[in-house]
Amino acid sequence: MSGVGHTFYSNPFLFKNSTSNLTFSFSTSFVFGIIPDNPLYTFHGMTFAIAPSKAVIDASSAEHLGLFNRTNDGNASNHVVALELDTFKNLELSDIDSNHVGLDINSVVSVYATTAGYYDDEDPERVVFKNITLASSQQIRAWVEYDGVNNQLNVTLAPLHVKKPKKPLASIQKDLSPYLLDEMFVGFTSATGVLRQRFYVVAWSFQMNGEAQDFDVSKIPPLPVKKTKRNKKHEMSLAIGLSLSGLLVVSLVLIFGIVLYRRRKCKFVEVLEVWEVEYGPHRFCYKDLYKATHGFKESRLLGKGGFGQVYKGTLPELGTPVAVKKVWHESGRGMKEFVAEIATIGRLRHPNLVRLLGYCRRKGELFLVYDYMPNLSLDSLLFESKSDLILTWKQRVKIITDVAEALAYLHEEWVEVIIHRDIKASNVLLDAEFNAKLGDFGLARFSKNGNEAKTTHLAGTLGYIAPELARKGKATTATDVFAFGAFCLEVVCGRRPVEHQGHQEAVILVEWVLDCWFKDELLKAVDPKLKNEVDVEGMRLVFKIGLLCSHSVPSVRPTMSQVLKFLKRIEPLPEDFEGVLDIREEYSGRLGDASTSAYFSQIQYNTASSPITDSIH
Repeated sequence: MSGVGHTFYSNPFLFKNSTSNLTFSFSTSFVFGIIPDNPLYTFHGMTFAIAPSKAVIDASSAEHLGLFNRTNDGNASNHVVALELDTFKNLELSDIDSNHVGLDINSVVSVYATTAGYYDDEDPERVVFKNITLASSQQIRAWVEYDGVNNQLNVTLAPLHVKKPKKPLASIQKDLSPYLLDEMFVGFTSATGVLRQRFYVVAWSFQMNGEAQDFDVSKIPPLPVKKTKRNKKHEMSLAIGLSLSGLLVVSLVLIFGIVLYRRRKCKFVEVLEVWEVEYGPHRFCYKDLYKATHGFKESRLLGKGGFGQVYKGTLPELGTPVAVKKVWHESGRGMKEFVAEIATIGRLRHPNLVRLLGYCRRKGELFLVYDYMPNLSLDSLLFESKSDLILTWKQRVKIITDVAEALAYLHEEWVEVIIHRDIKASNVLLDAEFNAKLGDFGLARFSKNGNEAKTTHLAGTLGYIAPELARKGKATTATDVFAFGAFCLEVVCGRRPVEHQGHQEAVILVEWVLDCWFKDELLKAVDPKLKNEVDVEGMRLVFKIGLLCSHSVPSVRPTMSQVLKFLKRIEPLPEDFEGVLDIREEYSGRLGDASTSAYFSQIQYNTASSPITDSIH
């Protein structure tokens, strides 16, 4: 399970001269060890931290390293300086690699970082840089020394039994005075994510205005590394002196055993190509997935979709339930690019995204491993008659807001623009507290500016596909917004985006709600299950957002960050909202008309803070 840990010296140290407000010099030395549960899968690391309190409040796990959380990360009021020893490459934080040392000031985004290692200077004429693997289950010694006069921070690493190198790993010119208070605590923090690691500090010394005390390395206790038990059965040898008939029997048994072994081995054979090595941390063993899902038994089946089947399983190395999606995907050309995207998406970290933990390839099959969501999909709660649970209006608004948060992150906050391309209720999963998490990135594509994703064919689900996407086949952030608008209406109405009524023509939800709007019958569109809790103002607001997002003209649709402001009532909807809807039909057939684009580009989103107050007709 994800978790944080921290330990600080019981009393604070005086770090500043009260008259000059300059930081004193300090020095620390410590011996640490990082032991991953599985050496093939390392995750987030630990820090030596200087903080205003020894009780780190509301610190988050994973990439926040037990120091910050998503809300306060980057705040100048943190007054935290830390040296991170990180064993995970997080692209969102611009990490240089999965084995680095970084200087963090008030944020987990390092102001300086370098690959972990040391300079071997035993031969003064030939100083050699040698790498150190932080999560090696070995003891590593670290020195951190700050010169308050010259504002220079030196960081040095070395294996336990190697004397301190003369040349530091990093020499950083940085005045720490603006970031530290007069009195500060010193100590260590660590964090785990889905993959678990253990962190140990087995020796530590700290000194203000002087050199930290040295250690007698011979007295430092070893790390508690688990030793693999030897299997006595494999150490037994056949007794000598078997009769000829006995030898024949043994030979036959051995041949039979080899045949069974090879047949079993073929059963679990996987595809592994050279280019996949770089994605190693995201690859799972097929044999482990097979065991976790009890051989992909029907009893473990969570659901089926157009792209595959999803099974519940438990991986011992993770210790938590997972969802394993079994997908058919053509091997050969294009697979490399597909896996590269899977590996990148697997690094996304947001509370409203289902985490993609990794993948596995076997013959023509592809397996995707996700976090398990106990309340399954939103689709099942909205439409399956066997579900006894009825989502309240408050829960529905929270779900819509959660999905908007996820899309704003994908479109505007991550290092690359990611277009999801398949936003719908069945791809919105709910955790134990009914927090919504957007999942299924099987169709997701990267885009440099959000205008056009690299794709060669139309993808998505009928009812969520924007008109311009159907015409041109080019996915953009605006086509995602259209799908989100249809999703909003789906959640409020409790109706699927496309419904067939007998032999009549299919009813498109977006058009039906728009018709209700024009007829002043919007209340008729609300899910009948919500008849006992009508929030007139809130429902009207969500209807408006859904209709605006699903407008036939892309330039009218707001960005997801604007949608969030509407939902949270930080900003009102456009003043000319009624006019925009009234002329929607007039322009829906002229999407390529220059005058149309020019007209809609003039629409301004009002930035006043007054909420929507009119009532449902």
